Amino acid sequence: MNDTDNPDFGLASGELRLVTVGPEWGSRFAAEHDRISIALDAAALDIRHIGSTAIPGILAKPILDIAVAIGSFEAGFPLVPLLVGLGYEYRGEHGIPRRHYFVHGSPRRTFHLHVLERHGDEWAHHLRFRDTLRGSPATAARYSALKRAVVAESGGNRAFYQSLKSSFIAEVHGLRAGA
Repeated sequence: MNDTDNPDFGLASGELRLVTVGPEWGSRFAAEHDRISIALDAAALDIRHIGSTAIPGILAKPILDIAVAIGSFEAGFPLVPLLVGLGYEYRGEHGIPRRHYFVHGSPRRTFHLHVLERHGDEWAHHLRFRDTLRGSPATAARYSALKRAVVAESGGNRAFYQSLKSSFIAEVHGLRAGA
């Protein structure tokens, strides 16, 4: 069975559930990293696994987040058809200025792709959050417990789920800024 047939990988529209992040997420990232790297060649200055599936042992939505660093926002426009050719759907900035956002997978969403300026705030934000949780098992455990509670409270509404997590994410960034 390949990963696209795996019922534990991806979410259908309107579905919200969590899985425990294990080593398979690193393998999924490595495979997708290679596909993206080949397609984008030198335009991809860096490709990183971000989001909760990059933090072993915590709970996460079973959608893998990837960040691709580029030199400038404008340099991302010629990359759109290349990523669409890999099966990604382009969503524009999708609420975050100077980000090219893509989704992949149907009927189950399997990847979120964030194409960001290498020297931009969003690139740094994603990497700092991931690295803080990787480096602090206690903080990662708190985040995992919060996510479990938030899934129950959100009633399956993904937008509400995201909004309920936002204060924790801001707190982690505050801890990091004060470190």
